[in-house]
Amino acid sequence: MIEISNLHKTFGKNVVLNGVNLIIEKGETLVIIGRSGCGKSVLIKHIVGLLKPDNGYVKVENQIVGDLPVKEMYKLRKKFGFLFQGAALFDSMTVEENVSLPLDESDNSYSKVEINNIVNEKLELVGLTGMNHLKPAELSGGMKKRVGLARALVTNPDYILYDEPTTGLDPIMSDSIDTLINELSEKIKVTSVVVTHDMYSVKNVAAKVAMMHDGKIYFTGTPEELLNSNDQNIISFIKRTFV
Repeated sequence: MIEISNLHKTFGKNVVLNGVNLIIEKGETLVIIGRSGCGKSVLIKHIVGLLKPDNGYVKVENQIVGDLPVKEMYKLRKKFGFLFQGAALFDSMTVEENVSLPLDESDNSYSKVEINNIVNEKLELVGLTGMNHLKPAELSGGMKKRVGLARALVTNPDYILYDEPTTGLDPIMSDSIDTLINELSEKIKVTSVVVTHDMYSVKNVAAKVAMMHDGKIYFTGTPEELLNSNDQNIISFIKRTFV
């Protein structure tokens, strides 16, 4: 379980998080929504300790993330896979080299055969069998996202954080990424946190939705409860994004 309690974060005079409280249950798919600049990405960076809060805490499996020594922090991060908004692939590396990077950099002594088998397994999981030797420049936007996801999966994480996974994709490719998120949730039983402004993704993947507004969690509930809400802030957000 991930527990976020009274989380505050300010950059200069800009208050981004102003008392965020949220529980993410083991095995669920939570989608975090909100307008651009509301702090969604800042929030998930706190979950993995890339940022430290000014006040409050994030607790993962009963460990307060911000209080962990460096060695323990790295140990905790191994439980997370992170799909970055732009996939964050290295252009000079092949698909196989990009996916295998966390294994190459890990403390474990994997043989070349073991790494190859793991990479092939993850590429098959994301529907990219046989794409090992391609470079990012040879891939579509959706394929790059899938490679990024394969890399996030290569260490068999307990949690996957998705930062705007469908941004920049056409509707068909966005649907395929949503389908993949659902399939991974079912197949490998990970806890998924999806940051998005895409209301179609909310309908497609969310078991629970958390909406951020004014630096706080303004709403939590099911997608149906969100879409049927009479709250004017929620209605305004949906009208701007779900057309």
